[in-house]
Amino acid sequence: MNANNRDNCFELFGFDFLLDEDFRTWLIEVNYNPFLGTPNEYMRTLVPRLIEDMVKIVVDPVLKPKNVPEYDRQNDFDIIYQDAS
Repeated sequence: MNANNRDNCFELFGFDFLLDEDFRTWLIEVNYNPFLGTPNEYMRTLVPRLIEDMVKIVVDPVLKPKNVPEYDRQNDFDIIYQDAS
C-alpha cells in the first residue's frame, strides 16, 4: 500500500535507537514528524545530505533529472524494503 493510498507519495520517519553496554541496538521510538533542525555542526552537514538523498530516492525515479549525469545521483542509503506492487 502506498502512503495515503496514493501513487508516488512518501513519508519521512525519524527512528531513534539506543546502543546498550553490550552493543545491542534498541529501537526507542519512531517519529512521523522528525526534527530537521541544525543546532550543531554535525546536523548542519547531515540534514541537507539527508534531504538531498531522500529526493534522489523518491523523486528521481518518477521525474528524472535532466541536467545531472546518472553517476552523480548516487546516495548514501541502501534500500532494505521495496513494495512488490
